[in-house]
Amino acid sequence: MTDREAVAEAAAAAGAEVAMEMFEEDIETNEKSSKTDVVSEADEKAQVAIREVIADHYPDDVVVGEEGDTPKAVPETGDAWILDPIDGTTNYLHGFTTWCQAVAAVRDADPVAAAVTRPAIGDTFVADEDSFRKNGVETTVSEETDVERFVVAPTLRVDDSNRGRYLDVVETCFRELGDMRRIGSAQVTFAMVAAGNIDVALGLGESHPWDTVAGAHMVRKAGGTVTDLDGEPWRHDSDGIVASNGEAHDDVLDLFEF
Repeated sequence: MTDREAVAEAAAAAGAEVAMEMFEEDIETNEKSSKTDVVSEADEKAQVAIREVIADHYPDDVVVGEEGDTPKAVPETGDAWILDPIDGTTNYLHGFTTWCQAVAAVRDADPVAAAVTRPAIGDTFVADEDSFRKNGVETTVSEETDVERFVVAPTLRVDDSNRGRYLDVVETCFRELGDMRRIGSAQVTFAMVAAGNIDVALGLGESHPWDTVAGAHMVRKAGGTVTDLDGEPWRHDSDGIVASNGEAHDDVLDLFEF
């Protein structure tokens, strides 16, 4: 385990502890960009806990975070961290267990380590520059090759700007592919692709780095493929994201009219 991987895992665990203490409690929430985009006091306190762990080990690194006054853009040079204190806040606030903490370490904008924790069910996913592990066991993407058996998960936020396009995606999933799941947490979804539980995850439009970088890194280190909607290699500022087991990635892209 690399030092940055260990710090990512420890930081995510610190955020997880805070979030679990407040899970299913009556906590304060506020709207951000829309009625479906909310932040809770649990998000804010978990982010503080994650940042404290990172600062203890790498006090000079830039920290990009979803909440508060942290930078929102990934620097193109140098070492930085990208974090989401609770990815899947709506799930969290409704008592669903599908939410997580996501922490990624990047160097010159490329991820080198990542951790995703699901404390409500006890799962931890980590990746370094060479491999991906779920609960300490090296794991890979699924081996399914038949798109008619694929389980596909549309991810990233649905809002008034992309609702119609998502309806087209849903129709294609049910018409051309095996089955569909909407998980409600992008980082959990990507981690499940990496772990072989889901064959494809896809998101339309802008993808915030705290929603994607950790999970995308995990999919790649688990043997999968991550591109933008045109099939070009995905990076944090790409338009849209498709993460798959890599077995029929181009076939999946061809099925959708992005």
